[in-house]
Amino acid sequence: MPAPYYQDDHVTIYHGDCREVTEWLTADVLVTDPPYGIGWEQPGYLVVGRSKGTRTKQHDGIANDEDTSARDEALAMWAPRPALVFGACEAPTPKGTRRTLVFHKPADSGLFGSIIWRKDWEPIYMVGKWPTSPATESSVIRTRYGSHREYAQGVHPHAKPDDVLKRLIAKCPPGVVADPFMGSGSTLRAAKDLGRKAIGVELEEQYCEIAANRMGQEVLDFGGVA
Repeated sequence: MPAPYYQDDHVTIYHGDCREVTEWLTADVLVTDPPYGIGWEQPGYLVVGRSKGTRTKQHDGIANDEDTSARDEALAMWAPRPALVFGACEAPTPKGTRRTLVFHKPADSGLFGSIIWRKDWEPIYMVGKWPTSPATESSVIRTRYGSHREYAQGVHPHAKPDDVLKRLIAKCPPGVVADPFMGSGSTLRAAKDLGRKAIGVELEEQYCEIAANRMGQEVLDFGGVA
């Protein structure tokens, strides 16, 4: 058994490939934002004070994003338990998807690489076996943040807002939350803020360090989760 990169009363973080570091499989529900398999690269932004048209790149690409094999193998290991999996409309739908929710992204999303219409939404796939309950929630999930930069703060290009993650986790079955593609730890931070235990795995050590630092931050009260 590998030693945790970080651990407290609620959160355990492992550094490595989730297909090899399998402690996350002991959890009860999965909430993750895996590589989409689209070879993502972030377009550069115009640099103030430089010559016209000069751009700078904020982030390198996403690890294991050349195809969906990492996502698909992890979900096969997890099946048939319930999972919420963020995705992209350009990527194949995960096997075992029961329903698709919509993450309505902030106003500054999808400004580059689109024709006329912005890419301002992402699918959230409900995968595996979910308990039945009355359909009282909208399938469109919105964030209170006005921009991606406001909640991502440059730490990870695909960071998800805490209010969206808390709303999703609050509606999940009880128990420990797993995120085998942890990134900067947004899912784990949201679970911890809700008083739930969580296990995360991340391939890139720089994000393990960022996530570990986030777990020690004071919980901020924004008035609850809708």
